[in-house]
Amino acid sequence: MRSKVLALSLCISPTFASAADVGQDAIDSCIDQLRSVGGPDGQSGTVLSTEFSEANSLVMLQDKGETVWRCLVSNDGQVAELSVAQAADDGQGAMAGSGGLPVVSGTQRVQFAAGTSGAAMSGTLNPNTSVSYVLGAADGQFMRVDVGSHGGALDYKIFNPDGSLLLDLISSDTPYRGQLWQSGDHVVEVLNAGAQPVTFDIGIGIE
Repeated sequence: MRSKVLALSLCISPTFASAADVGQDAIDSCIDQLRSVGGPDGQSGTVLSTEFSEANSLVMLQDKGETVWRCLVSNDGQVAELSVAQAADDGQGAMAGSGGLPVVSGTQRVQFAAGTSGAAMSGTLNPNTSVSYVLGAADGQFMRVDVGSHGGALDYKIFNPDGSLLLDLISSDTPYRGQLWQSGDHVVEVLNAGAQPVTFDIGIGIE
């Protein structure tokens, strides 16, 4: 990995310094995603390093609050993952941010391990953001969803493949199990409408 920090005089924007090891579209997408989910500290910072890959390139960012972020991004600018690599120290030995769980947003496809019918994920949702989990399922199967939040309240809803609601917005403390009536990609969207980041676990299964 090639690592360097560029001076702000070489910014690609008024507030972010850049490294040019991967495509500019990829770097810009990582910066935009950090600005979207990183709160006030995420509005400015530095590109620490980049590492090119034919699949997803790696861009390491440091925000204004000195939290280091890890961004996996395709070379056409599609962000696959943005997570906290190293949280900032608050000066009293405590680490700010997600407590080790990645900050999640956007859309993530759910993959079941071979021989299983479910998957479990964990993450941190920043205020006023959401994450969507996509999985394929067939008409007549049963879906189960269980969301456990820690440090705040979350809500979730489920969309059918045609975009209609299978389940309207409900609190994360209410698990769901119901029969599907369409075939294709179903979407479970988890939302944080609060003012603080919230960590959570989610289990999704198909029967």
